[in-house]
Amino acid sequence: MLFDPLIISYGLIVVVMMLIGWIIRLEIKIHRLLLGRNSRSLEDSIVEGHRNLEKLNEFQKEAIQHFINVEKRLKRSIQAVETIRFNPFRGTGEGGNQSFSTSFTNENGSGVVISSLYSRDRVSIFSKPLEKFSSTFELTEEEKEVIKISKNNIQ
Repeated sequence: MLFDPLIISYGLIVVVMMLIGWIIRLEIKIHRLLLGRNSRSLEDSIVEGHRNLEKLNEFQKEAIQHFINVEKRLKRSIQAVETIRFNPFRGTGEGGNQSFSTSFTNENGSGVVISSLYSRDRVSIFSKPLEKFSSTFELTEEEKEVIKISKNNIQ
């Protein structure tokens, strides 16, 4: 009884009807997809989308390289400028607070510290190169202080 030909026939008819319904549904979806277009214009749209994606990828590579170059230049550029004014002749009253030390440093500590000593008779200016926030030349207390401030402001 389980394999009755009438039941198998009805089962096959139901399966065939479901397949026909599925085919009709797919045809309707394909018709809506291609509405107003032929398969050639759809292919052209896909190819154009692919070209645009390639252009976008090329632009991304160029942008990344540009940002890498900007980052390299930024590391070499001056990122901290600090100044301290002071009186080098505290006891004599000469000069006032007209003397100064100014540091110009990048994030690696390279740069220069410029100091000016002012008195009534003359003005002396000193420049000392910096590497890693220190100098091969002897630094005054004011120069050390201005370098320390620069270092703290960068990091």
